[in-house]
Amino acid sequence: MACLQKSFTVRTESHQQVVDISAQVAAVVAEAGITTGLCLVFVPHATAAITVNENADPNIGVDFLRALKKMVIEHDDWLHDRVDNNAAAHIKAALIGPSETLPISNGRLALGTWQDIFVCEFDGPRTRREVSVTVWG
Repeated sequence: MACLQKSFTVRTESHQQVVDISAQVAAVVAEAGITTGLCLVFVPHATAAITVNENADPNIGVDFLRALKKMVIEHDDWLHDRVDNNAAAHIKAALIGPSETLPISNGRLALGTWQDIFVCEFDGPRTRREVSVTVWG
């Protein structure tokens, strides 16, 4: 079984933002040269997450962040805000999750027509959000 692990960084510009990383992940999959397998995309951060969603309409990302903002109110007397004022970011990251595992078929990510891979920033902006990609098959 072949395996490749690579990392890259993402810079975010806003306090909350979704950033398409599909091209960077696809490049790691191509470099791995695996025809059939799995790709794990992971962020080692407690206030960021990974998700798969539509990218054809940029309003999807805006709506996604808006929905999370309604679900997890900023500074809503969260106990962790007493430490570093970012409890809502931690909660949102935990709800979405730090990783996605995607199938590889015919040497490519087997995403649906409208699907792309995103880093979700909940405590930005940040100059370096690390993304780890592990491919095996």
